[in-house]
Amino acid sequence: MIKLFHDVSQQCSKAVTEKYSTSFSSAIKLLHPELRTPIYNIYGFVRFADEIVDTFHQYKKRRTAH
Repeated sequence: MIKLFHDVSQQCSKAVTEKYSTSFSSAIKLLHPELRTPIYNIYGFVRFADEIVDTFHQYKKRRTAH
């Protein structure tokens, strides 16, 4: 089951990269094949995190005490 999870996650990361940044996606294809999947995975993760930070400004955010 974990292989299925990894495969789907990697496919999602590649799709996110290709949809959000065609130029970066093209550059990844110039890398050695062993490096492509890890780069897609990092970009996919960071892209969603960045999207969350950049998109939800109009919503009230919970503040926590430090």
